Amino acid sequence: MNMMHARRAYQMTRQAMDPREQEADVFRRVTGGLRAALEQEGIARARAVADNRRLWIALDASLRHPANQLPQETKLTMLQVGRAVMREMESPAPDLGFLIEINEQLASGLR
Repeated sequence: MNMMHARRAYQMTRQAMDPREQEADVFRRVTGGLRAALEQEGIARARAVADNRRLWIALDASLRHPANQLPQETKLTMLQVGRAVMREMESPAPDLGFLIEINEQLASGLR
């Protein structure tokens, strides 16, 4: 029963968040996974990079969507950053520090 109350309270808190804050929260969560992966190998590290990849793929799709109302220059800059992030994640040993730094900067910009 307590878990159900906790889940409901969490969902209500998330619903009350500003959409930009929700986006920043997603970046913070994924970045937390990357931070934890700094000290791990194998599947945990691969999972953190895969989560980050899904986040950046979603961001790319959002930036390219015709309904996106960001200024064109902002979209182009973000798409360029996204390409750099994707290249890094495709390398045999991605630089997690780089990925963390980019995610933190983006989350900070969303706040």
